[in-house]
Amino acid sequence: MPKLRRFTSGATKIAVLRMITSADIHQPYIRRCFDLAQRATGAVSPNPLVGAVLVYGDRIIGEGWHARYGQAHAEVNAVASVSATDRHLIPAARLYCNLEPCYHYGKTPPCVDLVLRERIRQVVISNTDPNPKVAGQSVQKMRAAGVEVVTGILENEGARLNRAFFTWISKKRPHIILKWAQSADGYLGRQGEQTPISSPLSQRLTHRWRTEADAILVGAYTALTDNPRLDNRLYPGPAPLRIALDRHKVLPAAHHLLDDSQPTWIAGPSRPGHFSQTLFLDLPAENPLELLLDRLAQTNQAILYVEGGPATHQLFIDRGLFDELRIITNTNLYLGEGLPAAKINARPPLQESCRIGADQIDIFYHKPGLT
Repeated sequence: MPKLRRFTSGATKIAVLRMITSADIHQPYIRRCFDLAQRATGAVSPNPLVGAVLVYGDRIIGEGWHARYGQAHAEVNAVASVSATDRHLIPAARLYCNLEPCYHYGKTPPCVDLVLRERIRQVVISNTDPNPKVAGQSVQKMRAAGVEVVTGILENEGARLNRAFFTWISKKRPHIILKWAQSADGYLGRQGEQTPISSPLSQRLTHRWRTEADAILVGAYTALTDNPRLDNRLYPGPAPLRIALDRHKVLPAAHHLLDDSQPTWIAGPSRPGHFSQTLFLDLPAENPLELLLDRLAQTNQAILYVEGGPATHQLFIDRGLFDELRIITNTNLYLGEGLPAAKINARPPLQESCRIGADQIDIFYHKPGLT
């Protein structure tokens, strides 16, 4: 337990001891909520990632998570998981949620009503829900009904877990992730040719990242040079919506992004031919990115993964339209010349870092409050 300062009041010291002890008791169960919530990564957007745990004494009697968009929420699944022999313990149990239970009717009924219906007397939450349809109203309703509600347990960790959802709600646009792989001397490849940078294992990681996004975007030059599929064939999971910026119709008809094999947006003039899964968006020259982001928001595409190239990255950076940077650096590869990575005046704080062989993987969060 952390060392306490010396207090003149014995009552104050006891109060602080109780507060620290309470937080220590709650944290393991909130962390379990985080673990459960992450199981649905890539499956619930634009909804948040939520896990819930029911605890009687020091025993977990039920747990659940929001597994898929439109399906039952975490609290509902946690209550449903309680065995018949433990059902009578629910009113005396503590309910842990990493996000405030929902207050409004959506695709499912309000979870706050479930809490009251089950007569649960204590609820412990990491984050209140920033959605204006909730925004503390569930906490108020529970407290008004006599439920003891504790908030703010591991609040920063909870905000990091649901940073995409928080962006979606606060900025009314997708959470934007810029990703690139570069040589040790800062080049993305040689001019006009495909240049392998990262290792096969790192490529598999980037395909996992694709499954966690709603949409993936590249610029015209990258699409022309690399002829990417923009799928996630190296990792199981849902494929993102493919988007290519092609205002000048440089993409050949034979390229993968025009094969109509999966949902695709081409931000550019329409092409002749029959397309069933490809949508052409002829955006005006003024504020094209903002209009594209607005269109994504209207269609519930809450996480946008931007893979390149450098000119496209620079476009997003110059407009301040990014929330994360994910940079893979092959520390053994020096190109000497080529396409330099995009420039950013003040790189956001480093949040995560790891090595995969010679590849250094660094993740930076641009969103305020998550540093």
